[in-house]
Amino acid sequence: MQKTSARLLSLLSLLQARRDWPGALLAERLEISPRTVRRDVDRLRELGYPIAAVKGPDGGYRLDAGTELPPLLFDDEQAVALAVALQAACVSGAGIEEAAMRALTTVRQVMPARLRHRIDALQVTAVERPAARPDTRVDSRLLMTLGSAVHAREVLRFDYAPASPAGAGPGGDDPATLPPRRVQPHHLVTWGERWYLLAWDLDREDWRTFRVDRITPRTPTGPRFAPRELPGGDVAAFLAGRFRGSDASGDWPCRGEVILDLPAADVSRYTRDGVVEALGPARCRLVLGSWSWPGLAAAIGRFDADIEVVGPAELKHAFANLARRYADAATGLSSGG
Repeated sequence: MQKTSARLLSLLSLLQARRDWPGALLAERLEISPRTVRRDVDRLRELGYPIAAVKGPDGGYRLDAGTELPPLLFDDEQAVALAVALQAACVSGAGIEEAAMRALTTVRQVMPARLRHRIDALQVTAVERPAARPDTRVDSRLLMTLGSAVHAREVLRFDYAPASPAGAGPGGDDPATLPPRRVQPHHLVTWGERWYLLAWDLDREDWRTFRVDRITPRTPTGPRFAPRELPGGDVAAFLAGRFRGSDASGDWPCRGEVILDLPAADVSRYTRDGVVEALGPARCRLVLGSWSWPGLAAAIGRFDADIEVVGPAELKHAFANLARRYADAATGLSSGG
């Protein structure tokens, strides 16, 4: 039988899942007696949850809406789901980024250490680009498994379903007969409303990106490893280069990083394959590439906001040259080429 605290979480989770619950069905789901269900319901009421008794042949309970917010209780799956949702909302472009950041901070502070540790293990890198229509869903337990392996630096073994519509592997092989992939997981990433695992493939001795919805982990995980240096050191920029059809050395000829005094949601709408990271409610980091330094400076300059150039020096020089040209244009003077 579960401990009382864990049982209360399970009971609350069930009450939130549907409108009415017969007492006998609750007892069966929780593997306890109807009398214990009644006692646990009373405990939740003492905590502030408005649970009403439902009359009828079977009797039962209903979690009603209350006038005050009672203490929030989350089971493990709910905590993972909440962390994933709030991290994704921070770069959603839906106008809720600041609230999502504050909510994630607040929820983490009130979590017990055990849940805080699990949430901290699930660090997601969100790479913004025009939204793609989602055609797959990822189980939160799978995200938790992969996120924990990334956090613990443990080798992962998994079966990887091919993209072939018929489900056959290269050369027509049955996926069930293919050997499992062995990787050192580096980062869990969102891109275009899909989840990806960025990892070092031990058998192919190269960096690979895997669609999470095609991964079926094998247990147990492998030994711990020392993390490798990602080419360029920037996971979001590395992934952006891969999705542009180039390797780490085939990125834009010119790529720079700046801080803009604008919300991340406002900037991400106009950067296409740029990488936007929220630094606060009205401040963000932008990593963007172009074919030339003046072109990159001009692209960044179209944002009506103060700009702090993080690097490289070539981008600073391009801004200085453009500033002189714009100043000359404003006074009607020739720039002299």
